[in-house]
Amino acid sequence: MLTRPFLRSLFAGLALCCLGALPAYAQVPDGRIADNNRHLWLVYNGSVRLSERWGVYTEAQIRRASFGSNPQQNLIRGAVDYHVSKNLMLSGGYAYQKSFPYGDFPAAGRSPENRIYQQVVLRDTDGRVQVQHRYRLEQRWIRRPNESDFTYSNRARYQLRLALPLFGREMKPGMPYLVASDEIFVAFGKNVRSNIFDQNRLYGGFGYQASKLLTLEGGYLHQLVQQGSGRVLEHNHTLQLSVVLNLDLRSGTAAPTPAPVIEGTSD
Repeated sequence: MLTRPFLRSLFAGLALCCLGALPAYAQVPDGRIADNNRHLWLVYNGSVRLSERWGVYTEAQIRRASFGSNPQQNLIRGAVDYHVSKNLMLSGGYAYQKSFPYGDFPAAGRSPENRIYQQVVLRDTDGRVQVQHRYRLEQRWIRRPNESDFTYSNRARYQLRLALPLFGREMKPGMPYLVASDEIFVAFGKNVRSNIFDQNRLYGGFGYQASKLLTLEGGYLHQLVQQGSGRVLEHNHTLQLSVVLNLDLRSGTAAPTPAPVIEGTSD
């Protein structure tokens, strides 16, 4: 269990990271171009706990550009979860994503992607503030516009997520909560061009655990994306609305904590 001093240090570190990131969000380095967009992401997440150790995860996302007018991306994902302990979960899964041209500097055409990934999630839910660290390694096969073959690349992701129930010390049915997260994406491999830094996602929102099964969440997501050329920095201002279903098939168990709802990826 994390101690109070550790949590205070964690919050201080997160605050410093966010404050340190503000100049990068507000300014564009010399020789680069800012592309500001308004997006709408509709997210479904589903977690089914099959036994004390095993579970399955499903996800679907519809991502729209121009605040819903045009397609940006569609994504589906499935995974198998292994619960090592209450605070440690291992996962492996597959995702398919199709990206569409959008913004002032669009891609030349549609781009499908197949991806497998491995994931480690560390949680501390004993205190009032729920802390989650998510580490993900992805192997990606992307067919870029005007190309017939898929290109292979790797990407590493780290997300820190904090959730605070507003009335009480724990998540339970009928409980509203605040949530904040930040996730950084780093691409690597011989086929990665000028965008080793792939993107960063800073999120803040409000959630409501309606029942043991259903959690609703909505908030603002700032997605900072470096395009493959390294010249264009996308500032994607996004309204994200999420529906989370948690089904626990173990007998005599309490409602699980709300699943992390900041998933998916962007090129």
